Amino acid sequence: MESQVQPKQAREPGINDHDSLVRRFEEITNADVGSVGGKNASLGEMYQRLSGNGVRVPDGFAVTAESYRRVIAQRDVASRLRDVLEAIEESDNDSLDRGAEQARSIVYEAGLPADVETAVRSSYARLESQYGAGVSVAVRSSATAEDLPEASFAGQHESYLAITGVVAVLDAVRHCFASLFTARGIDYRRRQGFDDMQVALSVGVMKMVRSDEASSGVAFTLDTESGFRDIVLVTGSYGLGETIVQGTVDPDEFSVHKPTYLDGYRAVLRRRLGEKEVRMVLTDDGRSTRVMPTPAQDRERFCLTDAEVLDLTEMALTIERHYGRPMDIEWAKDGPGGELYIVQARPETAASHRAHGKVTTRTVLAHGALMATGRAVGDGVATGQARVITDVRQLQDFREGEVLVAASTTPDWEPAMKRAAAIITDHGGRTCHAAIIARELGVPAAVGTGDGTRAIAPGRTVTVSCAEGATAHVYDGEATVRSITSQAQEAARPRTQVMINLGNPDLAFETSFLPNDGVGLARMEFILAAGVKVHPLAALHPDRVEDDAQRAQILDLIRGYADGASYFVERLAEGIGTIAAAFYPKPVVVRLSDFKTNEYASLLGGAAFEPVEANPMLGFRGAARYAHPAYADGFELECRALCRVREEMGLRNVIVMVPFVRRIAEADLVLARMAELGLERGREGLEIYAMCEVPNNVVQVDEFAARFDGFSIGSNDLTQLTLGVDRDSEVVAFDYDERDPGVMRMIELAVEGCHRHGIHCGICGQAPSDYPDFLEFLVRTGIDAISLTPDSVVSATEAVVAAESAQED
Repeated sequence: MESQVQPKQAREPGINDHDSLVRRFEEITNADVGSVGGKNASLGEMYQRLSGNGVRVPDGFAVTAESYRRVIAQRDVASRLRDVLEAIEESDNDSLDRGAEQARSIVYEAGLPADVETAVRSSYARLESQYGAGVSVAVRSSATAEDLPEASFAGQHESYLAITGVVAVLDAVRHCFASLFTARGIDYRRRQGFDDMQVALSVGVMKMVRSDEASSGVAFTLDTESGFRDIVLVTGSYGLGETIVQGTVDPDEFSVHKPTYLDGYRAVLRRRLGEKEVRMVLTDDGRSTRVMPTPAQDRERFCLTDAEVLDLTEMALTIERHYGRPMDIEWAKDGPGGELYIVQARPETAASHRAHGKVTTRTVLAHGALMATGRAVGDGVATGQARVITDVRQLQDFREGEVLVAASTTPDWEPAMKRAAAIITDHGGRTCHAAIIARELGVPAAVGTGDGTRAIAPGRTVTVSCAEGATAHVYDGEATVRSITSQAQEAARPRTQVMINLGNPDLAFETSFLPNDGVGLARMEFILAAGVKVHPLAALHPDRVEDDAQRAQILDLIRGYADGASYFVERLAEGIGTIAAAFYPKPVVVRLSDFKTNEYASLLGGAAFEPVEANPMLGFRGAARYAHPAYADGFELECRALCRVREEMGLRNVIVMVPFVRRIAEADLVLARMAELGLERGREGLEIYAMCEVPNNVVQVDEFAARFDGFSIGSNDLTQLTLGVDRDSEVVAFDYDERDPGVMRMIELAVEGCHRHGIHCGICGQAPSDYPDFLEFLVRTGIDAISLTPDSVVSATEAVVAAESAQED
């Protein structure tokens, strides 16, 4: 829907007698794209219709396409151009470069007709009367087919910055007209099906925003990786914006959640500090630009304040509402302490057109010798060079697209795992760390191979196939694979909620496109390991970390924050908030950190604060840790992060879940402590769940149900503790079975107990993702929600619908 803001007052008659040659921004709208090009039309549209609504656009004017045509109409310019362009051999880069150079020379040397020059002089004089003599301007090309939804010519033509004086402006206009025939412009037009002689060029001349002395960047009204539309993504760096547009600098990134922002919560959802290695600035004489290193102190801080990010967000949302589509917006800051301006806006043409919810099935048609087998995680197939990791220090050498081969993995391996094409481990079952992370990343994994690190030579090309049932196969060389992709359609939802298990914020936006009823298990420990990286007590007390290298890493991470606590809370809140925002307003159940002591110890500085236990699986974990004085300060940081997500970010869809609650007294201690820290059950609609994974949770279900708003059955631990089987041991894996009658009876009792007290009961273990018959059993019990790994959501939803239908029959 278009903005209701009224256009600026039209010009007085007689001010510009060259209306067809030069037009002011206040006279231009989107309807004028054929005359002034997409860039200028958009600037005029915003200047005329949105500047009264808070969108700041520098004033200026457009030299029209008619002026360009008058240049081409002079003498024999058009015929000479046509001859040069027709002589270009498309497959010959040298021919293209030569022809482009000749074409530019023809146009530049033709000069400007007298009436065009007079019109430009008059319009520049008006800017001088507005901003002062010799006002500095940006002179930018705007092709008449540019920035349309179907084709963007951005970057194909030239722009000139900080041009001062009318003589220099006239020369820059000539250069811009000539830049219609850059080699890249010619090549792009031909690939898009445009006739070189039919595309004309307009030139925008507008007040220069001195971002060379401040910062600049790009804002998108959607997430550019996933196409998720509830986010405004702002990128920025120091200096002129060309470094970002050209991709020569790693910018800062900021995300703002649209729905909660519009509800009045003014908070930045997520930040990422870019390297910002260089910045582009004007030379001392202002006639050209140069790239120079960014000072270290500037690289270590964000180029925008939160207030500035929110200012850009407000302008971006106004622009998006006006255009009615996702937008790609360039912004610039006018010197230190200056205003933020919008200097370009065009429809986003990539992520907004992306298809979502696709399901892919794969079949291995031919393969090399079998090297190893293990338990299959996911249903994918991937090929890459094997990187055998025998020491954690080797992870720094891990390269994108390699196959990670290791005895086992821990949370601090996740950065390398994100770059892996596939994962192979000697040890572990279907619920080990490597398996869980592989599912979330969507990469195939063969876990529990027994001898993968010995059977697979480093550097060997291997194929990991999880597309052949429950057993994963590791083949020598590259296999031949057939893939068939189909679009998952959003069908009628089953009565039973089908939710998603997730712990990686980087996958949240993409995963949200799957048909779902929310997130049944958001694993805080995964966010800690991948995003925060520091043990909470080490963040608070880095001086107690004896390892010099780790202490230095911690100090480096928290630099720029008020203290270690601020760093920990902000980073953890951003991770949780990103998952909550991706699925908003659907419920997102966030489990408090469920690390074991050996996993906590693997975090930076963790070894200084964690005891060494013989069996961490049954040790200092879950509610017992939260209620213990030894972890009181760390638990406070977790609660502060959750409060920030709910109260400052406005993501009230977050439900907090307490894991591994062994006893009633333990539950009471934890709930009381949470209330002290701002997470009081019932306050502002806060619900608190408990994991049902200890047999005592089932035995005393009535007592637990009186204290919590819901149960989430953790079938992994419940099976382990009911059958007395170590779920991470491949040796006794044959005895680990969630479908054992004893385990299934425990689940039935838990569901019955929850329903008896009118509280929610779901399940978030691995079994429903693996066994269709187990899924049918859960539907028969009347469970409220089933939470699954992303790779099994579509097929499981279909199975649930079928099971419910059969139950009705």
